[in-house]
Amino acid sequence: MNLFRKGLFFILLAVAIIAVGCGQSKDSHSDSDNEKDSGEAANQEEAAENRLRIALDAQPPNLDQPANTSTSGRDTSRLIFETLLTTDAEFKPVPMLAESVETEDNKTYVFKLREGIKFHNGKEMTAEDVIASMERWLTKSTITGSIFGDATWTAEDDYTVVLELKEASSLTLDTIATSKQAPAIMPKEVVEDAGEDFVNEYIGTGPYKFEDWKQDQYIHFTKYDEYQAVDKEADGLSGKKEALIDDIYFYIVPDTSTRLAGLQSGEYDFAYGIPYDSYELVTNDENLNAHITASGEQFLIFNTIEGPVSDFKLRQALNTAIDSEEIMNAAFPNPDLYTLKSGYMDDNLVTWKSDAGKEYYNINNQEKAKELLAESDYQGEELRLLSTRDYDHHYNTAVVIQEQLTRIGVNVKLEIVDWPTINSRQYEADTWDLYIMGFSTVSTPPQFLGLSPTWAAGIEDEHVHEQMRALELAPTIEEAKEIWDDLQLYAWEELLPVSTLGAYHGLYASQKNVEGIEAFSGPIFWNVTIE
Repeated sequence: MNLFRKGLFFILLAVAIIAVGCGQSKDSHSDSDNEKDSGEAANQEEAAENRLRIALDAQPPNLDQPANTSTSGRDTSRLIFETLLTTDAEFKPVPMLAESVETEDNKTYVFKLREGIKFHNGKEMTAEDVIASMERWLTKSTITGSIFGDATWTAEDDYTVVLELKEASSLTLDTIATSKQAPAIMPKEVVEDAGEDFVNEYIGTGPYKFEDWKQDQYIHFTKYDEYQAVDKEADGLSGKKEALIDDIYFYIVPDTSTRLAGLQSGEYDFAYGIPYDSYELVTNDENLNAHITASGEQFLIFNTIEGPVSDFKLRQALNTAIDSEEIMNAAFPNPDLYTLKSGYMDDNLVTWKSDAGKEYYNINNQEKAKELLAESDYQGEELRLLSTRDYDHHYNTAVVIQEQLTRIGVNVKLEIVDWPTINSRQYEADTWDLYIMGFSTVSTPPQFLGLSPTWAAGIEDEHVHEQMRALELAPTIEEAKEIWDDLQLYAWEELLPVSTLGAYHGLYASQKNVEGIEAFSGPIFWNVTIE
């Protein structure tokens, strides 16, 4: 049966982290040379017509979609690359480069490819390119999990690809349609040339072509004149994509004050990472439009592997002391910018929304926390709380948590490092006890990094691994949801690898004359015009 004709309901909203800062406001400092270079580069392009100038808050580590874990990399690279499936505004997986997909048993999937699709280098996309790309995705992505562990991809003909799973899973299409480490389709030759490394060329089928990347200055994309859009109305990340702007420049502007000032002066048309404390300033500016979109969840991460916090009773004490509302209000100082919630998954993903364990969320009981602290093995050791000033909301979160834990007698040392150091030290369990992280929205529970055995310190809990595997192999979404409810309750009640603080929303801004901006797992820059 044809899954899309039958209208089976799958939920997907992906995002990027992997573990990322989830791309919001960074600390203000004096302009760096790189930021001056970015401003000069923007001015040099002033004579150009029909171009969109975007102030990006962080330079992507790469544009290699299957390997990329950053928000900035996700949003830039999706101008170039497309996937077999993507998601509509209701978070359902729908065809993009595939014409259709059929399965009878959630184990064998037959993808019919759209014919005549050309890569940016002029080569027509065929089954050999799809197979090479999907096989590479399985080795590069951190989200494929055991669903695709022994999967095989074969070609029936030039425009038909067959996926064979070892075991059936109701989550297969959700995962393939993800925009987090998306399974970008590239020419077979590009995949082979990359080997085990990042790809050397950014060649896709999307509405824009990669043109140039001047490190620490800008990334330039140009309109792909031969792009073949889907003949359906734009819907989420699916449907018709039109390159209505000839040139798109992403300027690397890590300083928040520089981004905001550049937007206000007209140097930039769109800006990422507007400081949360500038929300009212932007909304009251008659020349600007504010854009708010659900971005992810804010967490306090516990080191469950080694050190003082590996003591479950201590983790219970710390969690019991937390006042989530005070924390979220300090990090995101307007009720429009955050939501208090206990669930690990985004509440917009109705299938996976869960209140299981909510009684352990936002307890804010200092006396009870002190009792649990006395029952633990804690002897006054200094707990290292990692955070960064690169993202204001992470820093402000850490400061308030330090204050709250100090009130119950816990010795917390705030260690402030840059964002790259956070990303490296999180994998070194002997270098931290606690840290702050924002997880961007993912499509299915197995993609939730807070319960992953391979991310950061890792979760060494057999029950979690067994239940996650059972969830992956559940024959129906309904049965998978029951497993997820039980697993989330277990995590809150008996494991506590993380403490959920709440959901936060991304804040972006654009000039009034920029029209057509939509946000779905980040801003979308096709179908956009400048009046």
